[in-house]
Amino acid sequence: MTFFVYFCNMNGLKTIIYRKYEDLPRLKDDNFFHSRRLFKMMRETPRQKPYMVVVTNQEDEVVSHLLGIVRFRTFLFPLLVHCRVLGEGVYYHDEQYPRDLLFGLMLETLTKVLSNRTFYIEVSNLSQKMTGYKQLKQQNFFPVHWMSIHNSLHSHAPEERISEKLQKRIDNARQKGVTTNEVKTEEDFKAFSKLLRKHNLLKPKRYIPDDQFFQKMMESQDGKLFVTKYRQRVIGCAAVAYSEGNAYLWYSAFRRKSYITLHPDVMTIWDTMLDCYEKGFQHMCFMDVGLPFQKNPFREFILRFGGKEQSTFRWFRFSIRWINKTLTWLYRE
Repeated sequence: MTFFVYFCNMNGLKTIIYRKYEDLPRLKDDNFFHSRRLFKMMRETPRQKPYMVVVTNQEDEVVSHLLGIVRFRTFLFPLLVHCRVLGEGVYYHDEQYPRDLLFGLMLETLTKVLSNRTFYIEVSNLSQKMTGYKQLKQQNFFPVHWMSIHNSLHSHAPEERISEKLQKRIDNARQKGVTTNEVKTEEDFKAFSKLLRKHNLLKPKRYIPDDQFFQKMMESQDGKLFVTKYRQRVIGCAAVAYSEGNAYLWYSAFRRKSYITLHPDVMTIWDTMLDCYEKGFQHMCFMDVGLPFQKNPFREFILRFGGKEQSTFRWFRFSIRWINKTLTWLYRE
């Protein structure tokens, strides 16, 4: 059922938010993070609600759409509700409708609907650092400097981008019997879930979806789950999403301290990257490298695989005005 309609009379554009999969119009589904497929996955996953914002013209043709995912979680509060938007959405007629205009309309509509229903809204993984800067500022979002890393898989093989020292670690772990394989059995899936949740237990910002989401991801063509094993024990895991010819490392976990000499973090990332290279993906993108601290161990670890780092923004808007104003001042540029 249509949830909210916002009219822009100046350009004859209509913005609609959909909450039911059955009501969605036909959309371009190349971008997985704004697709009908992900909408359906989230709709069928507990503690998550998708909101698809669709802009149509006077002829009722879709000209852009954007997916926001509302998440319900419990940790320090009885119930914390927030919305995550991954990327700037999908656009159909660049020559007729400016992207900035459409992004502004979708963002304004989503903000109006969710401002009283969520604690905060987060917009991340934008294609360029300055994408939507003016429109986000107009909706009282504030930027936080973040880091982004991606590895090119199309121009050189992964082996050509790593050091001899790292290659020796990989070879030694391989000789000891460390392997990484796609999750296909119920036993491997349970081990994947157990390690992922245990690894992120004390990381309050890291939201881990219900098992139903990973089950659907495993069964789809839009992503795969991997487990790294040593003597039948799972020592690492990763969830990778596929979109527009690129692979995205979405979630990962490792038993570094228990198996320090086997380097489960290295083996999980490396074997996952090799699998993406063999499947012909153009890039492997790491979705959550973290804040650009001078010393960021995870960033330095990921860069050892030969990737390129890029400074970017994550944008936040809190519904409680004094909190949003305070954080806007603290994170002022």
